[in-house]
Amino acid sequence: MIIAVDGPAASGKGTLARRLAAHYGLNYLDTGSLYRAVGVAVERSGASPSNTDAALAAARGLEIEDFDDDQLRADGAGEAASIIAADPQVREIMLDFQRRIASSPPGAVLDGRDIGTVVCPDAEVKLFVTADIEVRARRRHAELCAAGVKPSLETVLDDLRRRDERDAGRAVAPLKPAADAYLLDTTKLDIEAAFQAAVEYIDGKI
Repeated sequence: MIIAVDGPAASGKGTLARRLAAHYGLNYLDTGSLYRAVGVAVERSGASPSNTDAALAAARGLEIEDFDDDQLRADGAGEAASIIAADPQVREIMLDFQRRIASSPPGAVLDGRDIGTVVCPDAEVKLFVTADIEVRARRRHAELCAAGVKPSLETVLDDLRRRDERDAGRAVAPLKPAADAYLLDTTKLDIEAAFQAAVEYIDGKI
């Protein structure tokens, strides 16, 4: 079984996807980590995330161990990932990797921006997790503060707005719900309520 979990940054999709993978005994892949790992590698090389040659070289040299890098959760890595993810050549390299994970037994939960529309359009279950941007900004701000990074709430909100615009407006695999995705709005839900709503929907589908 493949469960696609899409949605914008800080919507709660990552936490939800990990819970669902554990609940159903499936593999889990945070596809954003692929682009974050490439972004971190590009920046460490001294190049800009918008440098296509550097991004392609980093993507081709990506190793599974790169996903354990603590720098992947830094806010700058998320910004770099959003820029790199707009490059169609990089996306083509990442696409094959993601599909291999999805097709490996016993199946997988993948979270990202285009899982249900591009990576796994035939997934048995598709969720699109969203929330009001102000709520997402508060969640991300709290997460960063807990990690010892203390940007202003306004800075985090502006960053999310830029990423939303870039992700939804890119020519290749833009952020949007699949036509057959279940829309899960977590604005007024904590993770437990969101998890229960998702499980109820998935169990009804399968």
